Order: sequence, then C-alpha cells, then structure tokens
Amino acid sequence: MNFDFPLILVLASFITGVVWALDAVLLARKRRPDAKEPVLVEYAKAFFPVIFIVLLLRSFLVEPFRIPSGSMMPTLLVGDFILVNKFAYGLRLPVLNKKVVELGTPQRGDVVVFRNPQDTSVDYIKRVVAVPGDRVAYRGKILYINGVAMPQTPIGSYVGVGSGVSSSGSDLREENLDGVRHSILIRADAGGAEGEAVVQPGFYFMMGDNRDNSKDSRYIGPVPEGNLVGKAFMIWMNWDGAGGGVDWKRLGQTIH
Repeated sequence: MNFDFPLILVLASFITGVVWALDAVLLARKRRPDAKEPVLVEYAKAFFPVIFIVLLLRSFLVEPFRIPSGSMMPTLLVGDFILVNKFAYGLRLPVLNKKVVELGTPQRGDVVVFRNPQDTSVDYIKRVVAVPGDRVAYRGKILYINGVAMPQTPIGSYVGVGSGVSSSGSDLREENLDGVRHSILIRADAGGAEGEAVVQPGFYFMMGDNRDNSKDSRYIGPVPEGNLVGKAFMIWMNWDGAGGGVDWKRLGQTIH
C-alpha cells in the first residue's frame, strides 16, 4: 500500500490548525481561568507547529529518500539514504504539485528524483542524459547526444558489496556527459533497449548509471517536467541489510 505522505501532512496541519484556531476564537475566552484545556486542544497546540514545519521543509526545501535498487550503481548503492533539493527546479505546492516559482531547470548530468510516468505513486531516481530539443541515441553501450558520442574511459572491473554483489564483474567506466564526469556500469554480454529519439519540449530523458540494470526512459519513456521531484545532492546515511550495517565511508558524500 502506498501512502500519500504529503496529503497526510497537509490534512494533519489543517485539522490541528483549525482545532487550535477555533478554540482560541470561540472557546478559550469562555473558559474559566482555572479550567483545563480539552485534551484535543492540547494535542492540536502541541502537534500543529511540528507538523507544519515538517510540511514546509519537506515540500519546499529538502526531502529524504532511500535507494531501494541498484539501478544507479556505482553512484548510488542499495541502502543509501539521500537528500533531495526540492527547490532546484522551482517551488511547487504540496499535493497539487503546481509550480508557483520558477528557479531552474534540469541539466544534463543531474541526478533527479521523479515520479514514474507509468505509475506516479512510485518515485524513481535516474540521471538526466538529455534535455528538451536533444536528439538522444543509445547504441552499442554508447550514449549519443545530438550525434556526438559521450566519451567513456575504462576503469576496471567492478567489485560489488552487499545487495550489489551481483553486479561484480561489470565493466566500470567513467562517462563524460557533456562535461559531467561520472561512473557507469556496463555488461558487455547483456542485451538492452537501443534506439534514437528527440526529446520534446517539457520532457527529460533519464538513464540509470547501471546501464544494463535500469528501468529508465528507454523503457518508460521521457519524463514530463511536472513529474520532477528534485535534485539529489547528498548521501546522509547508508544501511544495507545485506551488507552488515552502516557504511560509514558513504556518509556525507555529495552526489554528482
């Protein structure tokens, strides 16, 4: 079952705020000085500020996410807890998801959280590889942007850990995506979707860094601008149950 957490926060803020306001306007003046406040009012006054602050922070500033799969390895590992900048691409109203302030647009190389176009209740995280107007192609494990191959430099053989151990033996390469250098994983013997497309206005083409183990725009199509959640910028914790606990080396790492 998927819970609409933003909606829960909005409703909780509204209910506790209304209870507090009604008591202050209608009941508090009639209450004897020595009379105790109703329990409902006490709870509303205690929880409203906390819930409202969490709503504001989560909606407009920073939201935490946990990485559940290996599609962004080696950049992000299973069990990474990340922080996402919610205002990098504009401020949006919670629940309605309507943009009210324009602040920026995704650039090639950004690591972005977005709602899956095929099921908007599910959040995905991938890398922006093409922006509106780009002609993007993927052939022979090479990414092409506007007819230019994005250079790849072999690094060696990848050694996975924890839940990502199955990716051991993949080719570890550094890709230069229009000046953004990042690591990718390739399996030379694995098949995968190939093809070419032009990214239409208002859409972005996303791909996972684990190129042969990622359900991305090659399969679900380009991502509408309205589905963007924010830009991932930091790993604040890692806990992979298959890896034996916290990986302290990953704490505080920036995402690029």
